[in-house]
Amino acid sequence: MNSLFALVIVLGVLVFVHEFGHFIVARLCGVGVEKFSLGFGPRVFGKKVGMTDYRVSAIPLGGYVKMVGEEPDADIPDELIPLSFTHKSLWKRFLIVAAGPVFNLLLPIVIFFILNLTVGVFILKPTVGEVRPDSPAMHSGIKAGDEIIAIDGTAVDSWTHMAELISTSNGRAISVTVRRKGAGRITYDIRPSRITDKNIFGEEVQRYVIGISPAGDAFKQHFGLVGSLTQGVAQTGRIIKLTVLSVVKMIEGKISARNLGGPVAIARMAGQQAEHGIVSLISFIAMLSINLAILNFLPIPVLDGGHLFFFLIEAIIRRPVSIRTRELAQQAGIFLLILLMVLVFYNDIMNQITGWTPMGG
Repeated sequence: MNSLFALVIVLGVLVFVHEFGHFIVARLCGVGVEKFSLGFGPRVFGKKVGMTDYRVSAIPLGGYVKMVGEEPDADIPDELIPLSFTHKSLWKRFLIVAAGPVFNLLLPIVIFFILNLTVGVFILKPTVGEVRPDSPAMHSGIKAGDEIIAIDGTAVDSWTHMAELISTSNGRAISVTVRRKGAGRITYDIRPSRITDKNIFGEEVQRYVIGISPAGDAFKQHFGLVGSLTQGVAQTGRIIKLTVLSVVKMIEGKISARNLGGPVAIARMAGQQAEHGIVSLISFIAMLSINLAILNFLPIPVLDGGHLFFFLIEAIIRRPVSIRTRELAQQAGIFLLILLMVLVFYNDIMNQITGWTPMGG
């Protein structure tokens, strides 16, 4: 699948879900919707149902929902005032605006739920592939091929689970039970050593290890309905946490702004994921949907988060923020977004030239 086609599919799904969130909650709150567009620019084709023009527009990189009375100073006919967004209660306006990014957070839960239920998850087995020289594991007698089945009596179900149990030992001696071919179960007392490593953000961290690496054996784990949903929520939660941490660390200057990518970077990554199969592409959509939601929740005027911020101020001062103040904030927000667009396009161009990839991948 070519990168441009993959980009159109990815953005089409993300924008549809986002705008559908705004649309469906607006309709539930009694707000009239004049246009529901996938893409910007001239209308290519569509169909008008009731007062809503469902359309596909010429530029497929985005989309929008146009509601009745969306602009506070709009001239609204008397008969349309009951359908006006501006004339709805504060909590209804808040729900309508928040619905877009919220639906982008619900999408990955649905995607991961379906993938967990149908495809399953590959789990790395806690089987030892290599024992490092002069390590606690080597001194204790652990050998390549041993399967670690318990740490301090706690059953181990994956390599990740095992690593977490070892790391949380904080250097105290632990009991490691292995299963060895021809010898059955053997238990060793091992004191993990502390090493300096780097996390995914490139920061130095201290962790405890026993000096083994995985054999690379894996098994596919399937979940039922409840398990698939629970895992889907947990997977989404982990990515949300990681995304928020990334934004915070980028603001703090601990992560390079070069990690920000624009349409070119997204197209390249979408194309790469598509080459690996439909599951990889769908998983990529889920992760990008979370990124889009977090971005939209930022309190920047023009974005949904900016509107929500003004609604919170309105709730505190008991009156809408003045139109002039909102106009100035919108202008500042547009300026910030233009700067962001310039930065991501610059990153796209430079990364294409240098071959550098986000997060040093």
